[in-house]
Amino acid sequence: MSQGLPSFDLVVATVDRTEELARFLESVAAQGAEHVRVIIVDQNADARLDSVLEAAPLRIERIAAPRGLSRARNAGLDLVEADIVAFPDDDCVYPPGLLVRVGKTLAGDATLDGVSGRSVNADGESAASWKSEGALLTDDNLWNRVISFSVFLRRDVVDEVGHFDEELGLGSGTPWASGEEIDYLVRAIRSGARIAYDPSLLVEHEIRSDNSRLGARDGASIGYVLRKHHYPVNVVLRMLVRPVGGALVSSLRLDAARRGYHLATLRGRVRGYRGAKRSNSSV
Repeated sequence: MSQGLPSFDLVVATVDRTEELARFLESVAAQGAEHVRVIIVDQNADARLDSVLEAAPLRIERIAAPRGLSRARNAGLDLVEADIVAFPDDDCVYPPGLLVRVGKTLAGDATLDGVSGRSVNADGESAASWKSEGALLTDDNLWNRVISFSVFLRRDVVDEVGHFDEELGLGSGTPWASGEEIDYLVRAIRSGARIAYDPSLLVEHEIRSDNSRLGARDGASIGYVLRKHHYPVNVVLRMLVRPVGGALVSSLRLDAARRGYHLATLRGRVRGYRGAKRSNSSV
């Protein structure tokens, strides 16, 4: 068991899903970690979650919030009180022992303010973009080492950083409907937080299929974050050159779909960078 380990608040924004949420809650219940609370931020207009939550043998606090991932997480953040805060998706799965391992890591190293893990599918595979080596995160190396559902932060970091930028994330109503966790960790790191990326720390989640729509969306979000946080010109140029290189390689391979994805990513990054200049979105 996990006596003496830190407590956890898991802020779960959920909408539409029931079977997936039930599977996630089952994985939390099987963790073997004590002092875990799940804060369910319910964005459904009906009572579809009633039976799912009643069946879960967990400490659950349920609140309602309007649709929008960052808005929902912010509502949940207002309730956190545990030592460690996480933001799992409603369709991810925690492998056995994950929370105990995170708790031991942070309990054993007082200099660490958080950890970030890697996303894998049910077969243990990751998208090719994930970095294979561990690292202490910086505002320049986090791009392929962070995803919201595998990030665990001490509560004092969350208290310092505050709310998510509601201009970012699914349901935001803006062109930059992702990247909210990148923005959040940039703010945390620049405030002095030490967050380690551990690629052996795994959270199960389906691997998405890259396409032009997602390239444009995620590209716009990255462009927005680059401009919002005043990244230097060399970093901005590097982030623009990467999709250009991807498009060229895809063209040589006669892969029209990948070429379209990379070009959409490039257009999105330019659009997001320009759009951030006009958006008064500081949080």
